[in-house]
Amino acid sequence: MKRIGIDAIALAVPEGYVELADLAHARSVSPGKFVDGLGVERMAVARAHEDPVALGANAARRLFAMSGADTSRIGLCVVGTETAVDHSKPIAAYLHGLLALPTACRVFEAKHACFGGTAGLLNAVDWIASGSARGRQALVVCTDVARYAIGSAGEPTQGAGAVALLVSENPRLVELEVGVTGSYARDVHDFWRPLHSKEAVVDGHYSVQCYLDALTGAYEAWRHACGTDYSEPIARRCYHVPYGKMAKKAHRHVMALEGKGEAEADASYVEEVGTSLRLPAQIGNVYTGSLYLALASLLEAEASRIEGKRVALFSYGSGCTAEFFAGRVASGAGAFSRALRLAEPLEGRRRYTIPEYEAIRRADADADRRPIESANFGAGTVAFLGVEGERRVYTGYTE
Repeated sequence: MKRIGIDAIALAVPEGYVELADLAHARSVSPGKFVDGLGVERMAVARAHEDPVALGANAARRLFAMSGADTSRIGLCVVGTETAVDHSKPIAAYLHGLLALPTACRVFEAKHACFGGTAGLLNAVDWIASGSARGRQALVVCTDVARYAIGSAGEPTQGAGAVALLVSENPRLVELEVGVTGSYARDVHDFWRPLHSKEAVVDGHYSVQCYLDALTGAYEAWRHACGTDYSEPIARRCYHVPYGKMAKKAHRHVMALEGKGEAEADASYVEEVGTSLRLPAQIGNVYTGSLYLALASLLEAEASRIEGKRVALFSYGSGCTAEFFAGRVASGAGAFSRALRLAEPLEGRRRYTIPEYEAIRRADADADRRPIESANFGAGTVAFLGVEGERRVYTGYTE
C-alpha cells in the first residue's frame, strides 16, 4: 500500500496582533475571562492588504521555499476557506497564478465552514491513493480571516492566518491512515455568515454542543473503521481549535467516550494535547486552518520525541460536518520540522493598540472596493493592492 500523508507545512500570519488582555480592559472585562477562559493570549488582526488570497499565497510560497518542493510537481491545488473573496472565482485560481503552478493541475475551492481544509486534505489523499496523481503532489491551503462584530461575544475569538500543506507519497512529516476515517454530518444552524455580511453569526452554546455531538459521531465511526487497529495507542491528539479551551472540552469528551473520568482526562490533556495549543494561543482562530495550526504547533514543539507514534486528528465544520482520523509521525520528522522553522512567521509582529485595531476593523467594510494603492512590501510578499474595474489586483500577480 502507498504511504501517503503530509510532507510539509508552512504558515502565514498578519503582521500585527492584539493582546487579549488589552481587549479585555477595553471592553471592561477581567483579562482572565478572555485569556484564561478562552485559552488565547493574542489575536492576529488582518489589515486590508492581508486578505485570504494574500495569506494563502504567502503560506504556500513559504512552503515551497522551506521544504525544497518543486511547484512543477503539483497536480492538485485545493483551497479550504470560509472567507472567500468572490462568489465564483476560487482563491485556488489566484494561487495558481501567484505560484505559477502547472496548467495540467486540478484547481478548486472547498467550503464547509472550518472543515474546508480537511475536505481538501482528504480529497488529496484519495487522489494520490487512486493513482490519479501519477507521481505528482497536492497543495492544500487553508486560509481565513475570522471576523465578529466589535463588542460582540465572539470578538475575542477572532484571528487570521493561513496554513499550507504539501500532500504526497512517502511524506516527511505525518503518514496518514488511508481510508480509515470516521465521518459525521447533520444540518444545524450553529454558525453561519450571510451573503450580505463579512461578520459571522454564531449561537455559541449551541455550537459547542454541536461540536461535541459531531465529535461523538465521528469518533465512534472512526473506531468502527479501525477494527482491531483501534487498540493501538494514540500518543498525541490535535483538535479543531476555535479557541484553546474548546480543545480541553473536546479531550474530556473523548476520554469520557473511552470510559475515563475528568481527572484522568485532564492529566492526559497536558501530555497529549498541550503542545498543540501553543501557536493557536498566539494567533487565535484561523477557521479552516485551526486543526493544522495545532498540528504544526505539535510538530514544532516535539516532533523528535514522537517519531513513529500515532497522532489523532479531529476536524469540525459548523453547519455541520466532522472527521476523525489518525496518522503516524514519520522517521526524521523532528529534524525536518526544525528545518521548516514553523513558528518563524510569528516573530517580529507588531502589537496593535485597541484604537488601531478598531480603525482596521472599521475599514473592513470598504476593503474589497478600495482603489489600487501603491505600497512597499517585502520582496516576494503577496499583498492585496485593491480593485481595478471589479478585478482584484495583487503584488506579484500576472494573468
